[in-house]
Amino acid sequence: MSSKAFPSTRATQVKPTDATAMQNQPNPPTQLHQPRMNSYALWGGVLFSLAFTALIYVAGQRLQTVPHLPDSGAEWYYWRLAEPSLMARITAWGGYILHQVCMWGLIYYAQTRVGKYTQGLHPVNLAALGVNVLFTVLHFIQTHVWYGALAEDVSIFSSQGSVILLLVWVLLMENKRRGLFFGKRMPIGASLIDAAKRYHGYVFSWAIIYTFWYHPMEITASHLWGFFYTFLLLLQSSLFFTRIHVNKWWMLVQEVTVGVHGAVVAYFQAGAAGFWPMFAFGFAGIFVITQMHGLNLSRWVRALILAVYIGSIAWVYSERGLGKLNEVARIPLIEYACVLVLALLIGGAVWVSRRVRGEQRVLSA
Repeated sequence: MSSKAFPSTRATQVKPTDATAMQNQPNPPTQLHQPRMNSYALWGGVLFSLAFTALIYVAGQRLQTVPHLPDSGAEWYYWRLAEPSLMARITAWGGYILHQVCMWGLIYYAQTRVGKYTQGLHPVNLAALGVNVLFTVLHFIQTHVWYGALAEDVSIFSSQGSVILLLVWVLLMENKRRGLFFGKRMPIGASLIDAAKRYHGYVFSWAIIYTFWYHPMEITASHLWGFFYTFLLLLQSSLFFTRIHVNKWWMLVQEVTVGVHGAVVAYFQAGAAGFWPMFAFGFAGIFVITQMHGLNLSRWVRALILAVYIGSIAWVYSERGLGKLNEVARIPLIEYACVLVLALLIGGAVWVSRRVRGEQRVLSA
């Protein structure tokens, strides 16, 4: 795929309401100003993601001898050790904590010392890329030596929930740019959106890294797709304060890939009769309702996409049965309901923060 698949990042405008760009900091550290540096980092990261996913597959054949407990249903995560060792837990949790602290530290540094978008890369971007590559290699080694991951101690729903939070947060954060329902914006205050943007890096970093260390580097189709998608998210999280980080086409890739991952996981777990259409059409529905309206597509192109979407549903459910048509609406209904809940939570946090700051000013007066 040519790099022309993504429009030039020069056209991407970063509005002054971007929370991290709002900070008036001194001159940032020396930047790597070469205009195409962030594009090189992007495509190099994508190639690395593909290559490392292939490495997981090739090396993972030896993991087939690892003993597991019998699968006991939808709430059970099969890829756990039958008898996890202390070292399996120490290396999994230790790797996760170190990875998390390093990335949070780099995000804080970037917000307080950089605070400005560039066409190239900042030195802190190189540090973030290096940290993520280092811990990717360490997790690979940890899987093949001790195998056990965070899944030994926490529910699969915590991993799934972290990804849902990330996706819902993006929908909320992008409301001003593309709206939520067919280009129409929700009436959300600027202070709420600014708070969501200011802290999204920390939340997204937690969601991605927690999920990354939740799973051993197994070779099922679900794991391979999942790790490839996680690598892309780690790449995006390393490119903060660069124009490519806010490129609408690259951001779209992050959002729509989850639909492919969900459909693949569902298909390989339950076959053609399973719930794969719920994920495929559910996430595609969010694209049709929300995501495509931030791409500056013409009206007829959007109409064509909508027609293809409806036609595909009609074709699949003519055989699957109209009684199962409600599957298509489940994921959109859940995500949009979660957007409302998240807006209320962040709005409540902003209100409490203002009250506390106001009381502190009164006491200090």
